[in-house]
Amino acid sequence: MRIEDTDALLVVDVQNDFCGGGALPVPQGEAVVSPINRIMGKFDHIIFSRDWHPEDHCSFSGNPEFRDGSWPPHCIQHTPGAEFRGDLRVPLDAYFIEKGTDPDAEQYSVFTVPGLTERLRRRGVTQIVIAGLTMEYCVLHSALDALKEGFTVVVVEDAVRAVAEESGRAAMEQMRKAGVQFLHSANLT
Repeated sequence: MRIEDTDALLVVDVQNDFCGGGALPVPQGEAVVSPINRIMGKFDHIIFSRDWHPEDHCSFSGNPEFRDGSWPPHCIQHTPGAEFRGDLRVPLDAYFIEKGTDPDAEQYSVFTVPGLTERLRRRGVTQIVIAGLTMEYCVLHSALDALKEGFTVVVVEDAVRAVAEESGRAAMEQMRKAGVQFLHSANLT
């Protein structure tokens, strides 16, 4: 697939807490960094998202208001765990999104952050290429919401990882059925 100036790369939540040694590590989460670094230079438009939770976020274990599942505290604002992986090359001119900032709302999708769709449309973006963590949560919800917003969506299959193999396969199948394409990073030119 040839990258055009109408394509944007969305790098989802490649943060210390989701990698080895973090508060909520994804198996081989750090393995997404190399393919992301290799393809980043091909894009004119790059968006980085990160979970940026307050200490009392509703998704944390022990929170009586919790609704969606039970996660250990992770990616808490202004902590080392919330920072991007140190070996991830983060361009200064990239667009940054912080999600999960409302203590009472889970935000898996980057499209829950106001203004992103309009910004992408103003820049002429028609296709979003997604890489990052995790396949069955933030990648899945961001991909499906991007489709709803009218974008074509491609997921870089060697630049994503899942929390669990079975749920990752189910998420991939759900995305394929919705119209998301999957490509290996070597096929992006």
